[in-house]
Amino acid sequence: MTATKRIFSGVQPTGNLHLGNYLGAIRNWARLQADYECIYCVVDLHAITLPQDPQALRASTREVAASLIAAGIDPKGSIIFNQSQVTAHAELAWIFNCVAKLGWLNRMTQFKDKAGKNRETASAGLYVYPVLMAADILAYKATHVPVGEDQKQHLELTRDIAGSFNDAYGVDFFPLTEPLIFGEATRVMNLRDGTKKMSKSDESDYTRINLTDAPDLIAQKIRKARTDALPLPGVARDLVDRPEANNLIGIYAALADIDRDAVCAKFEGAQFAGFKNDLADLAIAKLSPITAEMRRLLDDVSHIDAVLRDGADRAQALAAPILREVQDIVGFLHP
Repeated sequence: MTATKRIFSGVQPTGNLHLGNYLGAIRNWARLQADYECIYCVVDLHAITLPQDPQALRASTREVAASLIAAGIDPKGSIIFNQSQVTAHAELAWIFNCVAKLGWLNRMTQFKDKAGKNRETASAGLYVYPVLMAADILAYKATHVPVGEDQKQHLELTRDIAGSFNDAYGVDFFPLTEPLIFGEATRVMNLRDGTKKMSKSDESDYTRINLTDAPDLIAQKIRKARTDALPLPGVARDLVDRPEANNLIGIYAALADIDRDAVCAKFEGAQFAGFKNDLADLAIAKLSPITAEMRRLLDDVSHIDAVLRDGADRAQALAAPILREVQDIVGFLHP
């Protein structure tokens, strides 16, 4: 079919992609390919807002690209590339820095979370990170962005910047990009603390299931996952005050492509020891083929590099005329 809507989304190359990344984003990205023109970016410019080891950054960029392909994203149909290789992202971000308001950026909660008590020593790049995110999206005039609940604020800023640019120059140029928010397990939580999001930055590896984990390790992590002493309820609404139980049931629901109520009905009255065995079997069945394909791809980095080069060329071809129009609108001279 001919795509009439365009998706843009990105993932940071910081290594250790995990189950939350897969269920909350990457799996959904693969499913969107049938109905949208899809652009998926390894956002290495965003990564350097915090200190990175150069060699590790290159390795993580390849690992993320391999994970996208292994999870079902077709690099011939969709575009997969690393952000730094398309200069329109940085160029448009500067123009948007001159459109965005300080008050808007001061309201961004993610800067406060990442900078913490070290706000005065945080990089300027970390502060204007959301402006670069807007440039990522609007460099392609993306109509939709798949987001988690914690990213909605950044997309709202993108819409504010697009609207402000259009108003400032009296044009109807940039779209007001719409969010795509998915259902079960879009927010996968920490296996040891159901009140915290699963994160690759957590010190303990047992808080998450990595896409590179072997089957035995997946099973071990699920068995050690925190739960409570109560049996599984018959309906999902009874999980409200049981964050760890809710998390594991949500993971099962997402992996099985059913809702939480269906999981509760299936396991009503069961203890978690038995449920965890079933969850481990399901997780291994779904994730092991992805892990195996990732390893195969990473054994041939020349192929991954070729995919990224081709993706960057295709992304540049889309972004370059849009950036040129922006420059004309702003008044930049092309002698």
